[in-house]
Parts: sequence; C-alpha cells; structure tokens
Amino acid sequence: MPSIEHRTCPEVSNDDLNALFAASWPAHEPTDFAHKHAHSLGFVCAFAGERLIGYVNLAWDGGIHAFLLDTTVHPAHRRRGVGRELVLRAAAVARERGTRWLHVDFEPHLAGFYRGCGFAPTEAGLMRLGG
Repeated sequence: MPSIEHRTCPEVSNDDLNALFAASWPAHEPTDFAHKHAHSLGFVCAFAGERLIGYVNLAWDGGIHAFLLDTTVHPAHRRRGVGRELVLRAAAVARERGTRWLHVDFEPHLAGFYRGCGFAPTEAGLMRLGG
C-alpha cells in the first residue's frame, strides 16, 4: 500500500472530489467544490500515491472562528489514522491563519473520533432550512 501524503489546498478536480464523496456517502450529489473553496479558509486532502482518499474543508466567519466541514475518508482507508491526521492538519492551518476557535458538528456515533482529535463537547443548535 502506498504511503499517505496530506496536502493543504492542492490542485484537485471536482471529478476526484465527487468520486471520493460518492464512495464515502451513498446519498452524495455532485458538488462544485471550487465554489466551496472560494469561500473557505482552506482545505486538506489525503492521497495514497496520486489517488485522493481523504478530505476536510475549513469554512470560517472571516474572523476568529473556523468550522470543520465534510471530513471524508474513502471506506478502503478508514481506521488507519487518515481522518485524524486530516483534522489535526486542518486545525494547524486554521491556527496558522489566525483563527482561535475551531467548531465541528457531528452525529453522535462520531463523538469518540472527534474527542480523540481534541474537541471538547459543547451544546449547539441546528435549524433545518429545507431539503
């Protein structure tokens, strides 16, 4: 198995990102990631050789808060530390770019993963706006 390389804001195609998300999330609908990235603080990708196997996006408020979104690891590469490394590198990028707080929302079954990455539990609210 090739070694895993993490890259910050690499050139990556919509096709490659959509293929990763389709393999990882059965309900995924094709997305224009370039549009997302234009509004992001940054993003981190993981590669096995030249194959994209992981991704996380850093949204932000333009100030001191960043938001971890779309943490995704290809099913064939899960439970090997790829996701944790994506999150830790994204946190480092957020810190380097001047944010002081990193937020993440997740489903209950992912609580252990995010605690293992250094997140503390908080209460938050969520409002569904449609769809």
